[in-house]
Amino acid sequence: MLLLWSLLVIFASASEEADWLTLRAPSAVFEGDRIDLICQRKTDKWKIQTMAYYKDGKKLHFSNEVFSFSIPSAVLSDSGSYSCSATVKIYLWYDSKKSNSIKIQVQELFPYPVLTVSTFWPTEGSPVTLTCETQPSPQRSNAQLRYRFFRGGRALASSWSSSPELQLPAVWKEDSGSYWCQAETVTPRVTKQSLQSQIQVQRVPVSNVSLDIWAPKGMVIEGESLVLLCSVAEGTGNITFSWHREDTGTSVGRKTQRSLSAEMEVPAVQESDAGRYYCRADNGHEPIQSKVLSICVRSPASRPVFILRVPGAQAMAGDVVELRCEAHRGSPPIMYRFYRENITLQNSLAPFGGGASFNLSLTMEHSGNYSCEADNGLGAQHSEAVALSISGTRGYRRDRITARVLGALCGGLGFIVAVLLLYCGFHKVSGGHSATDAPRDASSTNPQGSISSSSLPDTEELQPEYVNVNPVDVDVVYSQVWSIQLPEDSANIRRTILENKDSHVIYSNIKET
Repeated sequence: MLLLWSLLVIFASASEEADWLTLRAPSAVFEGDRIDLICQRKTDKWKIQTMAYYKDGKKLHFSNEVFSFSIPSAVLSDSGSYSCSATVKIYLWYDSKKSNSIKIQVQELFPYPVLTVSTFWPTEGSPVTLTCETQPSPQRSNAQLRYRFFRGGRALASSWSSSPELQLPAVWKEDSGSYWCQAETVTPRVTKQSLQSQIQVQRVPVSNVSLDIWAPKGMVIEGESLVLLCSVAEGTGNITFSWHREDTGTSVGRKTQRSLSAEMEVPAVQESDAGRYYCRADNGHEPIQSKVLSICVRSPASRPVFILRVPGAQAMAGDVVELRCEAHRGSPPIMYRFYRENITLQNSLAPFGGGASFNLSLTMEHSGNYSCEADNGLGAQHSEAVALSISGTRGYRRDRITARVLGALCGGLGFIVAVLLLYCGFHKVSGGHSATDAPRDASSTNPQGSISSSSLPDTEELQPEYVNVNPVDVDVVYSQVWSIQLPEDSANIRRTILENKDSHVIYSNIKET
């Protein structure tokens, strides 16, 4: 009887096995959704010992207590046939129960994005637009997407963007590489990546290199700033600009920058910086050189030296004086201006540098302060003033010189005449003594040894002789020579005169008017 009962129980269990376990799962699943698998038993007649879940016949999960299994975020690979099984204890033995199979198809929330590029061969400096193309499923049209772009392993932006486009304002040679994008939903969070696309940026060689200069006042002036501008008509990427001096063969500056031009500034240019210059530009293809440019540095005129030359120690009316002005430094041409008490006397141009001068015939009105000015267009420079004082006239000076000369001449002439007269007088005395001795006796009788005033000839007998020393001049100067004739019988008088030569004085008389 017991055996019969046991068989009835087994057959009854077999008939209930097919529908005793039921697997429950969501009917529509999209990427990112949560999949909850629940294995339910129809009755609590038997106690479940273990529970297992399968996908396509492969065990996914095994548990002694938990009767459900979840996939937190579904992906496309989660699609398949799912089922569950349970081990139950039936009276004295254990039996395995299986549920029905449920096919689950995970649908795309949005397709994999495709990266599109405005151009895969851009030239340097040109813009490029990247677009991450994808759309959410119509059944989930309310899904919000955000995007991110990458070059190699580096993100091109620090955060996600709601726009599927990224504008690159300018790309350069170093921007060449692999680009890709990501698209992601916020809820649920599903991230997908596009395939990589290669972008090769093309570099444009430099061409038409030119060198220009810029100065604040339009000309290069010593001590002021000078800018050398090197530019190219075409050329992309980082361009290396260099400046060179042709006459010395030296490099005077170098810059590398992403620009079609570069500047080199000389804060305070010197006269020694004048010369021939050129520049070069190179962006990795071949260096291109500009034409040679000559730079002339103009220096302002220095403070001039003013010199006033007079014929003698003292300037006189009628003199011709030389006024000279010279600036020792300064680029020609230099304009010199001469002044007397700030009144312009004359302008003189020195086209090749150096100084300038002119002659001035003086009058009494020319006394005053004299100066000059040097100007080469870079700022006028004034000399120190020189005072000129004019006294007398030219004739007065000439008369004084003539008087001194004539005085010396007449003095010498007078001496000669005196000697001749004394000699003649001595000769006469000697002749009379040889003829008679009477005069000697007469003189011996005179105890005083002097000549009385009555014995001298009258003053009317003294006749002056005039010599016109300078007959050309209006002011006539005479030399007066007095000759004294004594009687032949006045032996004592002759002897007295001969013995006392100082008693007879010869005068040279110079008269000035």
